[in-house]
Amino acid sequence: ERLVESGGGSVHLGGSLKLSCTPSGFTVKNHCMAWFRQAPGKDLEAVGTHSGTGITSYPHSVGGRATASADWGQNTLYLTIDSLKSEDTAKYYCAANDDYECGLDSFDSSAFPYWGQGTQVTVSS
Repeated sequence: ERLVESGGGSVHLGGSLKLSCTPSGFTVKNHCMAWFRQAPGKDLEAVGTHSGTGITSYPHSVGGRATASADWGQNTLYLTIDSLKSEDTAKYYCAANDDYECGLDSFDSSAFPYWGQGTQVTVSS
């Protein structure tokens, strides 16, 4: 399984970003998928999860600004973050595991064996 993220780059404070994750070798619809990010000098943290059922979940740290969604026809997972802050600057990763529905451990990076290479997002004024 391979995951490829895209859509990163430089974005303005207060703006929005939309990242994409396209897997090869499996379908988004049949897997628990997640977005993580790692800011410079900080640990990897979860941003949101998306189950094969379409149910999503988000940690409190993103403050309701993140939305994970999927296009089954395009076999692509998306992440949208609104009202961007400087602390959203990070490398964003797409991850997947073999569960259909994301479990209680889905904010833990160790629950995901499949990862993309990441895409850098830099928020500036």
